[in-house]
Amino acid sequence: MIKVFHHFYFRRICFTIMVAIFFDASIFAQIRVENPKRTTERSVEGRVNSRIDQGINKGLDKVEEGIGNIFKKKDKKQKSEAGNEERDNNENQQEASEGNQTSTNSSKPNTPISKTTEPKNLKAYSKFDFVSGEKVVAIEDFSQDAVGDFPAKWNTNASGEVVTLDGQSAKFLQFANNGLFYPEFVKELPENFTMEFDMVVSEDMSNNMTGLKVVFPEIKERKLTFDQDFGTAPQAGVDIHPTSSQEGGSTSVWVFDKTNEKILENTNPLAWKANDINRVSIWKQKTRLRIYVNENKIWDIPKAFDNTLKYSMLFATHIFEGTAYLANLRVAVGAPDTRSKLITEGKFSTTGILFDVNSDKIKPESYGVLKELGTVLKENATVKVRIIGHTDSDGDDAKNLDLSKRRAASVKNALQSEFGVEATRMETDGKGETQPAAPNTTSEGKANNRRVEFIKL
Repeated sequence: MIKVFHHFYFRRICFTIMVAIFFDASIFAQIRVENPKRTTERSVEGRVNSRIDQGINKGLDKVEEGIGNIFKKKDKKQKSEAGNEERDNNENQQEASEGNQTSTNSSKPNTPISKTTEPKNLKAYSKFDFVSGEKVVAIEDFSQDAVGDFPAKWNTNASGEVVTLDGQSAKFLQFANNGLFYPEFVKELPENFTMEFDMVVSEDMSNNMTGLKVVFPEIKERKLTFDQDFGTAPQAGVDIHPTSSQEGGSTSVWVFDKTNEKILENTNPLAWKANDINRVSIWKQKTRLRIYVNENKIWDIPKAFDNTLKYSMLFATHIFEGTAYLANLRVAVGAPDTRSKLITEGKFSTTGILFDVNSDKIKPESYGVLKELGTVLKENATVKVRIIGHTDSDGDDAKNLDLSKRRAASVKNALQSEFGVEATRMETDGKGETQPAAPNTTSEGKANNRRVEFIKL
């Protein structure tokens, strides 16, 4: 009797000690390093937190196993341990597979977009005041580049490759996680220009370090030795840093003047559409810099540029984990003056009203141009206009003619339904490819030919 009593209490004591050890380990494992100030500390934090998370999970697994199996026979315990080893091996294989998906050396299609993109409408962009420049000077769709190659018209001090993404017809540039990148065909930027591009990030995008930086350095500083982390050369820059799984992220802006002094720095939350293509629009007017992500204006800096300096542009990454992609880069110049050109000169032409490919459906990022036109026509209630659509020379002549007419009709309908311009004041027509504004031999020429004209009657 005494022997049984002693063995019972001995087993209870062992159980208590084992549970205490496991729970103490999990409690200590919850301690994390928060808010590091230096880039290297952020890197350490990410790695430490990752290891801690793994430790917590394994600790809890073992606690559950200890409670369930402590009084079981030895052969059952060994079976449980074998199951744990198999699960760990499977997890390691999955991690290796996920790591390979974001490697810039892979030539397989990448899949950062995992949900169906919902159609956007003009009403969602009702506060969007971005107006694209008058003349397109650069288009980059990577059509001349083979999948797996670094784009021929770009330069870098790192690596990257042209890829395709599941469900998307466009080609994307996949940036290496740490480097500088710039299109060699974009050199000195004028005092008035716009730049637009599509951006996507992978689902494992980390909130440590950076996202995709867009930097406008003084032109003599645009080189592959540019110091993106600690450099103080004259520049204006923005970091667009989504964390895809959280439907958000952060964005930062900074400015260095010509004395190498940082005169502006700020960080704000970022409204980002996870697992979706996001449109970034940048608008420089003399010293003013405006930046938009989709329909949201994220920065409006009145003194971002020094009008005595010349600027260029580059992209930079210092991503802790994840991948950033870019497509459909478009640079245009000129300050649009809708009112003067239409009312005074009697004619206004714009490449800023964009349509889906081979469609008369207006893209929502066209809202700013349509809003300006609608405002001018509402303020000049006696003015009547003819709206004329134009296309490039790709495709069948007859189909292009029909498409141009349908696009003109879509613009008329938008001006009527969205901005209240009377239908009786607007006529429509289409010229297809018959009246090119530029040769159809380059991407830029074709983009300038895909336009909508407004003729005062």
